[in-house]
Amino acid sequence: MEITAHIDALRREGTLLADAAARTDLTAAVPTCPEWQLRDLVLHTGRVHRWAAATVRDGLPAPMDAERHQAIWGEEPDDADLVEWFRAGHAALVDTLTAAPADLDCWTFFPAPSPLAFWARRQAHETAVHRIDADAAAGTEGPHADPDFAQDGVDELLGAFAIPARSKVHSERRRTIQISASDGPGRWLVTIGPEPLTVERAERPADLTLTGPARDLYLLLWNRLPAGTGRVATAGDAALLDLWRETAVIG
Repeated sequence: MEITAHIDALRREGTLLADAAARTDLTAAVPTCPEWQLRDLVLHTGRVHRWAAATVRDGLPAPMDAERHQAIWGEEPDDADLVEWFRAGHAALVDTLTAAPADLDCWTFFPAPSPLAFWARRQAHETAVHRIDADAAAGTEGPHADPDFAQDGVDELLGAFAIPARSKVHSERRRTIQISASDGPGRWLVTIGPEPLTVERAERPADLTLTGPARDLYLLLWNRLPAGTGRVATAGDAALLDLWRETAVIG
């Protein structure tokens, strides 16, 4: 996906998140984030937006420290002001990414074609996943991700988040998961073993096969779609999906 497409997705998903929060009691539980109420979700995402915008705007060469985090977040808003506070931070992030130069030089936390490409993509999917959470708190499913964006999100999750040595997704013996989008070219072969997992953009027989629309694979792999809904077809060792759901957690 192009950088502009990621920024457009960020704009759309942030607006949907704010709209869901505006029509829902902020004390509502977030079923997809069991320890959170909706206010926690909105506060978290608003803080992430301010952190990302400051990193890009100021061209920070390294992660900011706790003191600077607090300075850019400011005082925690009251519930009455929380959604508008979120909207302001979201708009500032969209504007910052739109205005950033193509040769932006700043810190990122995994490889990407450029720092600008990294931040646009990461914030688009950060916001989209939490928009799904906000809709869950509101009791609605909300709009589906389009296939290209959903495949891109699966690719980011598998190709960047899941593969570092610190990942908790391990198995005593090597086993494989084949993930295949039924509405696009996305094909990923995930190998899980004692060592860090590996991901190939390939299609081969595997211990577990997951097949479905990209939008549902996106939800399932981000642990936002309960197993057994029938929206993703599974064949093979279902215990591998349980392993993923228990250990593939983004902190």
